[in-house]
Parts: sequence; structure tokens; C-alpha cells
Amino acid sequence: MKTATIPSLRVDPELRAAAESVLKEGETLSAFVENSLRAQINYRQTQAEFIARGLASREEAKRTGEYYSAGEVHAELRAMLEAKRAERGE
Repeated sequence: MKTATIPSLRVDPELRAAAESVLKEGETLSAFVENSLRAQINYRQTQAEFIARGLASREEAKRTGEYYSAGEVHAELRAMLEAKRAERGE
């Protein structure tokens, strides 16, 4: 597969210095920027999916008239967590 380039990015010298200051041993600035770009893409995709699920859930609640309080949801999540802990012997 051919590779493509990302447009050049002009930044303040302070931002470049800050980025360079956090590079891991052997890591290049280009690798850091690529990893940051991948992480941001993943974050935004995950965020969009989360919002879509929430909106679909809202529509389903409107359609069915079935709603749950925060307390009910917290209790169910707590029970799920306790069951997993018991399963693992914690």
C-alpha cells in the first residue's frame, strides 16, 4: 500500500519544544505526531459511537415509554461489578 503525507504543520517554537520534551527514547517527532493523530481519530470515533448509542437509546425510551432512573442504573452496574468480583474471588 502506498503511503500518503499529512500537510505540514506550523506551530509555535514553544509547542514544538514541549512535544520534543516528552518524546520517549528513540521516538521521533514524526512518530509522536502520527501516534497523536491516530489517538485523536480513535477518540473521536469512539465519542461519535457513544453519542449515537445514547441518541438511539433515547429514541427507544421515547418509543417504549420505558425509562430508568440513575439510581436504578447505578444499582444494576454495582451488582454487575460485585458479580464479576465474586467470580474472580476478590
